[in-house]
Amino acid sequence: KVAWYNAILQPVFHLPYPDDTLAFVVLSTPSMFDKALKPFVNEEWLKIIRDPVDQCVSHHLSHVKEKFPDQKVDVIFDYEILPSRRPKFLAQTAAHVSGAAYYYQRKDVKLDPWGKKKIYGVCIHPKYGGWFAIRGLLLFPDIQVPFLEQSAPVDCVSTEEKRIELLEQFNFHWQDGRYRDIIEVKERYSEEQKAYFATPPAERFRLLGLTQEAQ
Repeated sequence: KVAWYNAILQPVFHLPYPDDTLAFVVLSTPSMFDKALKPFVNEEWLKIIRDPVDQCVSHHLSHVKEKFPDQKVDVIFDYEILPSRRPKFLAQTAAHVSGAAYYYQRKDVKLDPWGKKKIYGVCIHPKYGGWFAIRGLLLFPDIQVPFLEQSAPVDCVSTEEKRIELLEQFNFHWQDGRYRDIIEVKERYSEEQKAYFATPPAERFRLLGLTQEAQ
């Protein structure tokens, strides 16, 4: 419910919907690269002018909207920002309140070792660890669910030591991706997918076989 999200954020971040409005958080799992992105690029390469992943997600979520012709469905993507430069929604908070992934933050560590350093939080999924992404929010403004019960996210990094290790790796060594394996995972990105996301966005077109002319 939108209320779960709004309840833990300052008003400036609230979603402008009634409390009982139904919302879904959309995640991409490691298999998205082969099952969705590569087929999308093969079929739609002439239309790809921005980020292929963003356009792929947009393509598939537009199909979701088509499945509900009698419902109003609002979609907010993780990359969308307001004129104030704030994101339209806080993806990791949304994932946490929906029960999809646990958002580990500095406040989850009792003996804080970082002093005045800025420490960012990170979501960990109980099955995929850090090998997933939060892609968007689907809101159904005309569907109110007052009796929906909230499910807590799985606290899969439960020890103080592991939480410190997670936040250390994410904040100071995020490039090597070790934080993604803070727990035993069922599936992770392929080597091809790792290479894709490790490549600067402007050079990813070449990795996908898209030339600048095609772009």
